[in-house]
Parts: sequence; structure tokens; C-alpha cells
Amino acid sequence: MKDIDQYINSGILELYVLGMTTDEEAKEISMLSTSNVKIKNEIDTIAAVLKVDAENKIPELSITIKPFIMATIDYIERLTNGEVSTFPPLLNKQSEPIDFVQWLNSPNIILPIDADPIYAKIIGFTPEVTTFVTWLKDGAPFEIHDNEFESFLIIEGSCDIKIGETVHSLVAGNYLTIPLYLGHSVKTTSSIPCKIIVQRVAA
Repeated sequence: MKDIDQYINSGILELYVLGMTTDEEAKEISMLSTSNVKIKNEIDTIAAVLKVDAENKIPELSITIKPFIMATIDYIERLTNGEVSTFPPLLNKQSEPIDFVQWLNSPNIILPIDADPIYAKIIGFTPEVTTFVTWLKDGAPFEIHDNEFESFLIIEGSCDIKIGETVHSLVAGNYLTIPLYLGHSVKTTSSIPCKIIVQRVAA
């Protein structure tokens, strides 16, 4: 049997939770989870962070979901490698970029040269609140939230966020929160990717 810690650190359990393993791998992991408490607990933790049920696989990752799934996998790997969990402050109308300087200056929170059009890094997670640093090269497509409040604090660049029929033009330092049940989309208006603190709070 493979070394358990090596197995956990390989990333295969994240793929299992997402339904992206082969049938043979899935069978092996299922058997391991029934005989090894550490494996089972890791799967439960991953499923909680990803907010999916390991029995209900995700068939396809959309352009919006994929970067946040990848950010979650990255975050779990960072914690496994010794990064300490932190808890950024809740966003509000008085929030400023300086409030997040310890995360923005972290060597782990950077935009790779070959990053996808939407790229994200988790800087804080609890079951109720997830905080990301997100880069939008072009923007983000239309979506609606019915179970979480989403807030934005612009760090660099600029963007237009359309909520319903209203367009909000935002620049560095601006804050905006998205109401439940209202469709919204984002269009980057700067020549550089729009860098944003994105926070999702359970409703």
C-alpha cells in the first residue's frame, strides 16, 4: 500500500471528490476510505471545502467554476505543505486594500504568466466565509447567487460590474456587494487584469 501521507499529498483525493479519477482509482480510494480513517477524514474535509458531495460528481467545470475549484485544490496543498490558516477581515464599505496587505504581499499570491483568463487564490476559508484574490483578464460571465453573498474590493485595474440593468464602474479601492437572486457579470476595463478581493459569505 502506498504511503498514506504521500497518497494524500498527491492530489488524487481532490480529483476523486470532483469525479475526475478513473474507475479503478475511484474503487481504490473508496476501499481505502473504509479502512483508513485518515483518508476518510481528508475526503470529508476536501468535500466540505469544495462544497460538493463526493457522491454527486461534477460532470463539467464551467469557465467560472473551474478557477475556484483549482484555487481550492491549491489551497489544500498549501495547507498540507505547512501554510497556516488565516482569516481575512469581512469586506464592508470601509474596507481598503491596506487591510489585506499581509495576503497581497505573500509570495504564494501571484498571477502566473500563463494564467487562465480567470485566476484565483484562496487566502481564507471557513464553512461560512471564503476569501479569494482573483484576477480577471477580460471579466466574468453572468451568474446568480442564491445561497451566498458575494462582495468585491478592487485592488488593481478597473472593471464594470453589471447587476441587473445597472452598471457599476469600479477602480482600485472601490467596494461592491452583490444582492441575492440578481444576475451579474463583470467586464475588465483596464489594460491590466483587474485584481480583486472576492469574498463569499453564506446566506
